[in-house]
Amino acid sequence: MTQPPNILLVICDQLRAFEIGCYGNPVIHTPGMDRLAAEGVRFETAISNYPVCMPARSVLLSGQYNRTCTGGVSNVAYPGRPGDFNMPEYPEFGRPHLPDPTLPELLQAAGYHTAVIGKWHVHSWPHQVGFDRYLIPRVHHCHSGQLFTENGGMEFSPPGYSVDYEADRVEAFLRQPHDQPFFLYYSISPPHNPLRDAPEKYLEMYDPAAIPLRPNVDLSQRLKDQDYWFKVYRWDFRYYNLHLPFAEELPADYNLRQLIAEYYGLTTWVDDCLGRVLRTLDETGLAENTVVVFTSDHGDNLGSNGLVQKGGPNEEAVRIPLLLRGPGLPSGGQVVSQQVASLVDLAPTLLSLAGVACPAHFHGSDLLTSPQETGFIETGSGVGVRTCSHLYFLPFSNKPRLADSPQFFYDLQADPYQQHNLAGSGVQVETARALDALLRQWHAGIPWMTQAAGAPQPTAN
Repeated sequence: MTQPPNILLVICDQLRAFEIGCYGNPVIHTPGMDRLAAEGVRFETAISNYPVCMPARSVLLSGQYNRTCTGGVSNVAYPGRPGDFNMPEYPEFGRPHLPDPTLPELLQAAGYHTAVIGKWHVHSWPHQVGFDRYLIPRVHHCHSGQLFTENGGMEFSPPGYSVDYEADRVEAFLRQPHDQPFFLYYSISPPHNPLRDAPEKYLEMYDPAAIPLRPNVDLSQRLKDQDYWFKVYRWDFRYYNLHLPFAEELPADYNLRQLIAEYYGLTTWVDDCLGRVLRTLDETGLAENTVVVFTSDHGDNLGSNGLVQKGGPNEEAVRIPLLLRGPGLPSGGQVVSQQVASLVDLAPTLLSLAGVACPAHFHGSDLLTSPQETGFIETGSGVGVRTCSHLYFLPFSNKPRLADSPQFFYDLQADPYQQHNLAGSGVQVETARALDALLRQWHAGIPWMTQAAGAPQPTAN
């Protein structure tokens, strides 16, 4: 009897699809991602269902939309007392999010060994939601001097950069004997800030003058609160969370091109880690029977339309890479372009590849057998629907009740950079009406986890 395939799910943080070679970027060096695309299948239009870290990762592991698996909340820290990693000592904190059986739990029940290495940022702990083993950092975004816990044990700080240490541990995991199929969730923190907390070779790798800017970036206009946000990008937790007075000042000539060049460098750092993993799969003979997925939790605006970071219903924040390779998957560089794939679809797809039945509480669809023409987006301010050609977004009037009229309506074929909002214009009325009905139907049909602290009441229109 053939053993079910191993599953290696690799996710990085804040990487938009446009900054990868196989998605058309002519400058960036991403041979690992490009190799996956050339050997497997690439989804041209893949989206984050909630373009913020914690909810996106919760959607991915739960197979449910964020309102159901977390109660609709956005980013939160680990549960428990500040600084406490050893959660088994504090059972009173329970399992605050992801209450239904998750992807790792279902694979675990099917005989898989389950493990997570790298950034976690889910409000329930790994052992609570189906992981046999875990190695996770204390700080979400800190590449040097990072503290880790392994399986809830005492914290320790390995030498060097945490990103490289995690890659070392992934290699070691793959090289150990495996007497059962495994599911490894490998979570890489870059290219999310802090951009400057990285090896110098990546920071100096790209010439800012050669960076191809998207047409919706206007360098003649300063971004709102530009210096503040540039410091957030460069130093993150030291500046953004703590506002320490000794945070470095920006170089006098620092600009958006330099920032994006550093982002490119950290993207190549991610790719180098992915490349190490792919080579290890080759060397160990695991490649033949291992499904490999590469994706991101969300994108990054990087100045497009004057915006920074993520969180809104715009292409730069929502569009993510999605590459798959392995047994049961299309091969030879196939590109899927007439389909919208999203993070909520990965759990049912991976269960199908593993020969495990998909539970009724999952919201996504198997990308291979039930392709979808739409994907749904939640944000803190409203909900949207993305098709291959359009984006339609309804704000909340009184959360979770939706407003009567859309805030955004874009024809992304005619206007791929979202510079001409058609909401209220009287243009493409029939398309807008159909998307409005579809979005309201989805909104009314997806339940809220009302038991979560602060969750809104499950009344929708």
